[in-house]
Amino acid sequence: MNLTDEDSPIDEISRIEARIEELADVAERCRKIILVSKAAIAGGVALLLVLMLGLFGSNQVAAIGSIALVLGGIVSLGSNASTLQQTMAAMSAAEALRSDLISRIDLKVVGDSRL
Repeated sequence: MNLTDEDSPIDEISRIEARIEELADVAERCRKIILVSKAAIAGGVALLLVLMLGLFGSNQVAAIGSIALVLGGIVSLGSNASTLQQTMAAMSAAEALRSDLISRIDLKVVGDSRL
């Protein structure tokens, strides 16, 4: 993010904070999807084991469904894990930029609190 002459550091900090909030929302959504993906993988594996042990009968549709559940969970887990890593890296960069901009602001003491 580049500061132009008409942008004040405070406006830029506000934009960065809004971006950080957006990234935090994306990260939270990724975490929820990762949790659901792990549950799908566990459910698919459990169903496949039950089918293999013969406790549920021999149902080819259930077997294919459990395999699809496991594979879909793995794909979703991998995709959202990498998205989460990228989002966290972007958040760190934005927070570093925000800290840098805040340190550049010439803050002044408004008044003495002892008065």
